[in-house]
Parts: sequence; structure tokens; C-alpha cells
Amino acid sequence: MKNSIREKRKQADLSQEALAKACGVSRQTINAIENQKYDPTLSLAFQLARVLQTTVDALFTPEEAADARKK
Repeated sequence: MKNSIREKRKQADLSQEALAKACGVSRQTINAIENQKYDPTLSLAFQLARVLQTTVDALFTPEEAADARKK
């Protein structure tokens, strides 16, 4: 699953730590999600979208859809 969390977080002028606190997770969790090493739970995905004032669909793209856009 590809995501645009890093970009949205920077647009919102939030650090990883601030986003993590707002979502009730560790900074390491945010880092792992941003680096495509961890897919968040549905609940966390909705929390991320709420804090970043966007939608889950805008934050996450399935791999096959992301690959298709590159072609």
C-alpha cells in the first residue's frame, strides 16, 4: 500500500512526533508507515486522515493502482 502521509504531514506543518501524539501512536509507527514498512489498521488510517484533514482514499493507494499510474 502506497501512502502520501509524509507529504500531507509536511503540508500540515506537523512533525512525526506531533502526528503520532495526535493519533495515539509512537513516532516510530508514523515513521514505519511513511516508509512503507507498516500498513496501519483501519482505525489508525481514519485517525491519520482526520488529523491531516483529508480522506483515507487520499492518503492510501493500493500498489496495483499506484503501479498502473506510472505506466
